[in-house]
Amino acid sequence: MLLNIVIFIIGLIVLSWSADRFVYGASALAKNIGISPMMIGLTIVAMGSSAPEIVVSAIASINGNMNTAVGNALGSNITNVALVLGITALVKPLLVSSTTLKRELPALVVISLIAIAFMFDGELKSYEGVILLGLFVFVLAMMAWLSLQVDKEDPLIAETADEIPKGVSNTAALVWIGLGLVLLPLSAHFLVDSAVEIARYMGLSDLVIGLTIIAFGTSLPELAASIAGVLKGEDDLALGNIIGSNIFNLLAVLGMPGLIAPGLLDPDVYNRDMYVMLGLTLLLFLFSFDLIGKRKISRTNGAILLACFVGYQFWLFG
Repeated sequence: MLLNIVIFIIGLIVLSWSADRFVYGASALAKNIGISPMMIGLTIVAMGSSAPEIVVSAIASINGNMNTAVGNALGSNITNVALVLGITALVKPLLVSSTTLKRELPALVVISLIAIAFMFDGELKSYEGVILLGLFVFVLAMMAWLSLQVDKEDPLIAETADEIPKGVSNTAALVWIGLGLVLLPLSAHFLVDSAVEIARYMGLSDLVIGLTIIAFGTSLPELAASIAGVLKGEDDLALGNIIGSNIFNLLAVLGMPGLIAPGLLDPDVYNRDMYVMLGLTLLLFLFSFDLIGKRKISRTNGAILLACFVGYQFWLFG
């Protein structure tokens, strides 16, 4: 048991680090070949923040732990909104002013409804996995297109440009990309195997281990990035990373088990967890969306989100 805990922690650290290095290298290479910072931020960086969840989901599905992969997708979205944004807003309220985010938030709600429609019958089918992954590619293309249409006064442009690596050679960028591509699946393999062993020892289901330990672990980079972002005044970027990550979780992370290991879902998925995920997404929409001006996610909003996360954990283990 102790060995598995050590392996899980090391796997999580290496997974997070290799995802960060992959995004660093890919962003630097994209900048060097002339891609705009906004496009890099909305595609490469956004996808990179979900890279740990995507790889973990693929490895879990290959190993036959389909409900662990599904739990990772839903649990990461729940953790991102309730825990990460909850704590971030308590540290410093987030001012939502980017029109780009006001386009992405309704998209997140629609994608959440599509995901729920696919899980509603208690089964994730292979063609549903194909549709989700197809939508993932479509959303990436749409984000790339939106990056070309965005208002030059949008605060997300400056915030994104500040985060893109500068002065990195193509050789160094390719080394970081290659290192990330090797270490991401390797660390995910050890993380999933150790998590399954821990779950069995503690008497937890595959679903719960995905919803809790793995989801929390893979969301830690988002927590660190969000807090650092708001402390630097990059509120829109911090929120944008969460929205982008949640969109990709529902499309790419949930699509993996549908494509690789389709089958019956744990009943708790369609009786409890998908509704919690949807409820928190709608709450985020309510706190963030304002058609006529700026909107702030206040400390009170953050406390509500954090209370929802704590209550959900009691529900899981009660």
